[in-house]
Amino acid sequence: MQEEGECLYFLADLHAISVYNEPATLTANIREMAAALVACGIDPDKAILFRQRDVPAHAELCWLLNGTARTGWLNRMTQFKEKSGKNREGASIGLYAYPVLQAADVLLYQATHVSVGEDQKQHLELARDIAAKFNGDFAVELFTLPEPVIGGAAAR
Repeated sequence: MQEEGECLYFLADLHAISVYNEPATLTANIREMAAALVACGIDPDKAILFRQRDVPAHAELCWLLNGTARTGWLNRMTQFKEKSGKNREGASIGLYAYPVLQAADVLLYQATHVSVGEDQKQHLELARDIAAKFNGDFAVELFTLPEPVIGGAAAR
């Protein structure tokens, strides 16, 4: 995709802290993921590669979108159900609100197309719902409603 248009790739370190991680392990995992992305062909001369936490607007927009997202929408997110298992009451708010941060990640850049696996399609649909509700609530056309791009052997 980096040959076809502007592409942004980030290391989702804010998402990573929605569950506990040993700090040293998290730091090592971030470095390893950056190396893996470059090894897979992400070219920093053709695409933008960055750490999510280095752009405060991700967290700031997430906070604003939390006022638009609805708990009923988040209650339907299958990944939260899978990751929290039988301990839903003990799961973190970060894990529960993870899809709102993911919506902020996409909407912040006015992305028109987002490469996702089949398991993340529901989250992109939520981002579209949040964007549409925000635009409607404030009678603006601020956020682009992104389309999913699902393909290839790594569709999950």
